[in-house]
Amino acid sequence: MAQLRRDPIGGRWVIVNTEHPMLPDDFIKEEHKFKPMSCPFCPGNEHMTPPEVDVIRDENTMPNSPGWHIRAVPNKFPALIIEGDLDRRGFGIYDMSHGVGAHEVIAQSPQHDKEITDLEDGEVMNMLSMYCRRSIDLANDKRFKYIMIFKNYGPSAGASLEHPHTQLIALPMIPKNVLEELKGACSYFHYKDRCIFCDILRQEINDKDRIIVENKYFVALCPYVSRFPFEVWIMPKKHNGYFCHATHEELPEMAGILKNVLARVKAVLSNPAYNYIIHTTPVNTPDMEEGYHWHIEIMPKLTRIAGFEWGTGFYMVSTPPEIAARYLREAKI
Repeated sequence: MAQLRRDPIGGRWVIVNTEHPMLPDDFIKEEHKFKPMSCPFCPGNEHMTPPEVDVIRDENTMPNSPGWHIRAVPNKFPALIIEGDLDRRGFGIYDMSHGVGAHEVIAQSPQHDKEITDLEDGEVMNMLSMYCRRSIDLANDKRFKYIMIFKNYGPSAGASLEHPHTQLIALPMIPKNVLEELKGACSYFHYKDRCIFCDILRQEINDKDRIIVENKYFVALCPYVSRFPFEVWIMPKKHNGYFCHATHEELPEMAGILKNVLARVKAVLSNPAYNYIIHTTPVNTPDMEEGYHWHIEIMPKLTRIAGFEWGTGFYMVSTPPEIAARYLREAKI
């Protein structure tokens, strides 16, 4: 019989197939095919992007030229633009404002085919450091309330360009999904005077069934109430609401565990498309940090959301997280 499991953070329910679980070989393998095109993120093509807003590059090299290692640029076709005022107003019963925000792309390497699993640990650390630098810089703009950092890998996960990159969008309001998670964490904190994520970590480390790997500062696990098969969370052991407040001591460990987990996902699931999202506390919003705990959520694209999920908000999980964690834990990388 399947199990119904309730997420203690947001109250979401999922249906877990514990009777006939799907194993790694049961999922359809996807080939990552992109249309041939001149790549705007390759060295020598810097003129194809807007001017860089931040960069790690070799000394004595000019801005917007080859010689860079990590490069952040505004998105050429942004979802939101940084110029202008919000001008919030009503439109009958509806609310609207100008599409003000920031939309940036972070190219993680000058090499076109070098994914995170192919990078050196120091290169991954530089990438994460750039995430923090851009987050801190954009948080200085008081119009912005949330900094969303996410990576799409593979066409079915939303990637339109093959060159490895991450996107960052600064929003003038807190997204609904984030707000629900924040409210759940805040409610738990007010009721128990403890962080719900810290309690989850303690229980998972004690149970061990869903732990994949851990190091001095971080734990990677398949959450008990996974929404997707082989979903992975990377969580700092020390309570911290803001991703961009990670310390210099934590960054190398964060880089190591992110690369390690993605290598396991690639090995077990034959290089699937995936998304990862950094969940962090809002900015320029007082009283929103209490009880929250930043983390990274990695979601392989193995199944599709269909009518039942859209209609109910329930997710149907074909592989129990205990089985997923075992395969990832035992992966040969």
